[in-house]
Amino acid sequence: MPVDIRVPTLGESVVEGTVLRWYKQVGDAVHIGDALAELETDKVTVDIPADRDGTVLSIVKGEGETAAVGDVLATLEEAPDGAVAGSQSPAPSPAAAEKAAPAAPPPAAAVPAAAPAPEANHVRSTPMARKLAEERGINLSSVEGSGPVGRVRRNDVEQFLTAAPAPAAAPATSVSGPVQVAPRPSAFPALGEAEERATMTRRRRTIAQRLVEAQATAAMLTTFNECDLTAIMELRKRRRDSFKERHGVSLGFMSFFTRAAVGGLKAFPRLNAEIRGDELILKRHYDIGVAVDTEEGLVVPVVRNADRLSFVEIERTIADLAKRARDGKLSIADLQGGTFTLTNGGVFGSLFSTPIINMPQAAILGMHRIQERPVALNGQVVIRPMMYLALTYDHRIVDGREAVQFLVRLKELVEDPELLLTEA
Repeated sequence: MPVDIRVPTLGESVVEGTVLRWYKQVGDAVHIGDALAELETDKVTVDIPADRDGTVLSIVKGEGETAAVGDVLATLEEAPDGAVAGSQSPAPSPAAAEKAAPAAPPPAAAVPAAAPAPEANHVRSTPMARKLAEERGINLSSVEGSGPVGRVRRNDVEQFLTAAPAPAAAPATSVSGPVQVAPRPSAFPALGEAEERATMTRRRRTIAQRLVEAQATAAMLTTFNECDLTAIMELRKRRRDSFKERHGVSLGFMSFFTRAAVGGLKAFPRLNAEIRGDELILKRHYDIGVAVDTEEGLVVPVVRNADRLSFVEIERTIADLAKRARDGKLSIADLQGGTFTLTNGGVFGSLFSTPIINMPQAAILGMHRIQERPVALNGQVVIRPMMYLALTYDHRIVDGREAVQFLVRLKELVEDPELLLTEA
């Protein structure tokens, strides 16, 4: 009997998504758990699995269409007793076989003639890469991906187009008379022109919308300080090799700043709060969001209960979240419920910036590039590895005094790592 495959509940505040691609086509047999389609939401890209064995009867939402939670994506013809093509099941009775025989051709005949080759459906690629490949008639399976786990990116497709020999199409047009090569019809100008149009992904549209909402909603103000990373760098230099050998993960800067942020939040709890209606919610749990840049946009997975984690556990958690973010494997739960955010623009060379609050949080800490600078210390000018810190906070919740004192406290903890063990 036909069964609807619907968009499942995807998590808090996620109400719809865009169908990026179908792994299965009409007439394909599926097993329970098989990925049917890839759906892009505001926060993550997820696969929609089959919840039973059967055959795809119809596809209701095509690639590029928007589907809300609960909408029908496709219909399956449920296999009797869970049997699908290729599985072992009791032989049907002659009468049943006679009835089933005429019904088999229609699904097969309904397969679109222009459907992509099966192997192309499973090439890991970004939405922009798939869009460009479709416009240029490129089979993604022939493009070598430079992203994580071989994921094909837009620049990979562009490089493939650049490397492809232009005269390759000439021998195929061996007809008499002049041959006119027309450009492929496209809504986008060809590469190399002065302008290019590209449809914003759902995630990029959501990021843009939320940043504007944050600017319009919160009374944002940024205060600055700087910290001397001499002690942390010397500690990392002494312990880096043994730490990685024992724990299988590098000792980075983020674990120090995460612990320092927790220490500052405990001392100044309003920076760990949010506004709900007319109420101020002060949180006693410390779930620290760590901004991760991916090709599809910035995401902020959350390190849960950071106050209870050791340096090793923080480093492992951040490394795992960052890898899954870049591989597109984060779940909705990984992105929900953060109480404070860290963003490190220094990895890209940023020396100074004013980060935007990740609403509805009260504050965000911006870290920057470590730069050796002359500083005055005990009446002497010395060269030290310095980092500018920027704290953007919601002035509706946090007063300037608290924000400044929070940064001072964080600076104290970072510059004396032993305090992170005894007081933070």
